[in-house]
Amino acid sequence: MRNKFAEVLLQLMEQDDKVVLLYADIGNRLFNKHKELAPDRVINAGIAEANMASMAAGMAKMGLKPVIYTITPFTTARNFEQIKIDIAYQNLPVTIVGTGSGLAYANLGPTHHSFEDIALMRVLPNMQVVCPCDSNELSALLPQAIASGKPCYLRIGKKNEPLINVQEPSATIGKVNIIKRGLDVCILAVGTIIDLAVELQHKLEEQGKDVQLVSFHTVKPLDSEFLLSLVNQYRQVIILEEHSKHCGAGSAIFEWQIDNNVMLNISHFAIDDKFIDQVGSTQSARIKARLCLDFILNKLKNKALVV
Repeated sequence: MRNKFAEVLLQLMEQDDKVVLLYADIGNRLFNKHKELAPDRVINAGIAEANMASMAAGMAKMGLKPVIYTITPFTTARNFEQIKIDIAYQNLPVTIVGTGSGLAYANLGPTHHSFEDIALMRVLPNMQVVCPCDSNELSALLPQAIASGKPCYLRIGKKNEPLINVQEPSATIGKVNIIKRGLDVCILAVGTIIDLAVELQHKLEEQGKDVQLVSFHTVKPLDSEFLLSLVNQYRQVIILEEHSKHCGAGSAIFEWQIDNNVMLNISHFAIDDKFIDQVGSTQSARIKARLCLDFILNKLKNKALVV
């Protein structure tokens, strides 16, 4: 996904001389073409993420459209105060891109894991939170984030994520992307955990279930119209997210239910309230976090959804 991000951003910089890239001393070769195109609009801010966020805010005040980019925990948690006060409070058009979200950097341990980033960003007024599921969805959503004129957090993967959308979808920020329609069970997948959602979809279909698969790419603002359409339609709604079970997309949907006085039969699969260490790959980290097919099927079996 980071390669696709660089490709799409380059196109946007060619089209609009107000688009500016700031990055925190990673991906230097990734942005070679950007530096050739517009050396004065590509800034390596160094390992100074908080300063990078404030620089972007100043540029936005001057009419530019800054994009800041680095590994997710460093572009969200490390500079949270600057995002809150300099960007969100002033409602400035800065796009905050976190790469390698969730457990993508599993082998580097908790310093590089990010399962609190959605929580941090969605609590901020004015902030949009967008989690593309694959490179093609990213291609559709990144231009919208930059063009929105508002703060936006874009949570992306690292590399080699499978393409679920066979071509660029007509995805829109604030509206879900329905990948496959069904009538019995609805799976809401948040971001790059879509590959596990597809595995689950196939297993449930083997059990005779008609499964709807949805890329729930926008956590804020929620697609309230779509959520209302689920009420009384599906016997089971399954939420999958590579994020803490606290304060992520699942929590946002539970809050939405209370605010709208409706109830969905939800099974929520996310990361428990603990750190994950001593792992060597994203898959081993997911297994340790119980974000794996066997655990999910067993839990659903206990709810009598599968036999």
